Amino acid sequence: MDHVVIIGAGVMGCACALRLRQAGLRVTLLEKSLPGAESSAAAAGILGAQSEVAGGGPFFELCLASRQLFREFARELEEISNVAVGYEDSGVLEVALDPGEGRLAAGRAEWMLERGLRVEVLDRDGARAIEPALTDRMVGANYYPDDHQVDPVALARALAAAVARLGGEFRSGVQVRGLVVENGAVVGVAGLGERLTADAVVVAGGAWSTRLEGLGALRTQIKPMAGQIVLADCRPPLFRHIVYGYKGYVVPRADGRVLMGSTLEDRGYDKAVTVGGLHRITGMAQEMVPGLAAARLLDTWAGLRPATGDGHPLLGRGPLPGLYFAAGHYRNGILLTPITAAVIAALVTGGRPPVEITPFAPGRV
Repeated sequence: MDHVVIIGAGVMGCACALRLRQAGLRVTLLEKSLPGAESSAAAAGILGAQSEVAGGGPFFELCLASRQLFREFARELEEISNVAVGYEDSGVLEVALDPGEGRLAAGRAEWMLERGLRVEVLDRDGARAIEPALTDRMVGANYYPDDHQVDPVALARALAAAVARLGGEFRSGVQVRGLVVENGAVVGVAGLGERLTADAVVVAGGAWSTRLEGLGALRTQIKPMAGQIVLADCRPPLFRHIVYGYKGYVVPRADGRVLMGSTLEDRGYDKAVTVGGLHRITGMAQEMVPGLAAARLLDTWAGLRPATGDGHPLLGRGPLPGLYFAAGHYRNGILLTPITAAVIAALVTGGRPPVEITPFAPGRV
């Protein structure tokens, strides 16, 4: 094994490239826009292994494993790249605004406590003692002290810088049409105006990953799910914990910026920001943190989450020799970056993945 081509230079592609370069392999990343400019840059950066996952099972365990890696991953990345990634031990408050949401939160806390995870079930006064900016209309909250955050834009910049410093090659503005398959094995990529050969190809193209030609029979397809985000400014900072509700989330940065999100829209590759979407997001945010009504609007944007048909990512060896997938992470792409890179690096170099990935096998069973 010598040369690995990675399709996509978002956080997934760059993290895989980082680990493969550290393993001594030559790496070329192909990106249709700029590294990290698509869904990576549009994310909120919640490392919500507990607050964002609906229930137990293999995917939950994958999220927990990646969260455990993240602090050291961030430190290592900053050391290599000299770019701060905005890792913060902020914790997450899952707010229940009515008795029904309170019962759901209590049920989530019960099975997590049985799993041995840290979660505190708080009444209204207990939650407001931790975060006074919360609404007095809530009935209570779950507090997840081990769910933290990172700045996705900074993370993407740091990853690209680290890969470049370690000798990885980037080709931006490249639209890959598909794979080159010979004798049933993947030997390169097509659509570049030239034949680019490779010993292995890693598909990390986000919402575009399964549009490539020559992928073989996949377990599921990936489609885009649009999500809009509002960025506001609160100076001095109004609150410090991530606030997660049943209609959305609010993520405070240390410098007073606040991200509010997000919609969930099945409208193809349309990344428009809409009046209706902004109305829903800002209304949700003010419902949980009333003081945000005075926040100053800074920016709005939309990104495309890579959603699979069964809710599990395509992670591991593809249906053809020489093909690997690191795609379809949906709402948890930032969180799952370090574990995905570890899995792909282990597989490509002939090692054993650090976690069980059988449920995420890309090939059709």
